[in-house]
Amino acid sequence: MCVVPAQILNQVTLINIKDITVKYGENIVLDKVSLDVAPGEIVTIVGPNGSGKTSLVKTIIGALEYYSGSLIIKNNLRIGYIPQRLNIDNTLPMTVQRFLNLTHRLTKDECLKALSAAGASGLLKAQMSNLSGGQFQRVLLARALQGDPEILILDEATQSLDQAGSADFYKQVESVRDKKGCAVLMISHELHVVMSASDKVICLNGHVCCSGAPEAVAIMPEYHDLFGTGTDGTLALYRHNHDHRHDDPVRSAEVSD
Repeated sequence: MCVVPAQILNQVTLINIKDITVKYGENIVLDKVSLDVAPGEIVTIVGPNGSGKTSLVKTIIGALEYYSGSLIIKNNLRIGYIPQRLNIDNTLPMTVQRFLNLTHRLTKDECLKALSAAGASGLLKAQMSNLSGGQFQRVLLARALQGDPEILILDEATQSLDQAGSADFYKQVESVRDKKGCAVLMISHELHVVMSASDKVICLNGHVCCSGAPEAVAIMPEYHDLFGTGTDGTLALYRHNHDHRHDDPVRSAEVSD
């Protein structure tokens, strides 16, 4: 039986997940997973393919029921969502402006404002079929920013980009967070740049293997057991700088049994 998820959360947390278990038939894909996302926080969930990352996202947005545990979401939480992939027929003429108006009627100025926030200025009249991978993702980011979301959820949003493109996109996401104050929940199997863009990292492989600040997680044996030892130096690819102070990463990191 699924526990009823709809509850009002206090104002210091947007999403709180406690001991969530998700099943496909008799197959357990998420086993007692816990996490929380606070306002303005960047939380990255990393894990190999098949680790349950997308199932976790589907559970959060209500597209997948869970078997046990609790999911508490801030009342009327505004969510901006960027899916893992979005296929658009290349033979269908569609400008960026028309695409942004598919779900919400926006003025030209509103479209321009969203594109500017996403780092996609100048693309209003471009054809969606002619966009590069990086441009396409920024247009999706602009679309996700409609409605002034309190949290952005990115499900493998840079899957089609190279390492440099991924770094550039995550830097833009961090800029959006800094300017708008929204939280960010990122899902990825990549280790390049993602971790260093985060305030908190959670390593998932059906269950939470380890979690904490990026610098702490990067040296945990559970992390290296999951991803191998070839990740040295990944934190240097893109440095995450801001004007707030993290707690001691070693003391704040939590390692599951």
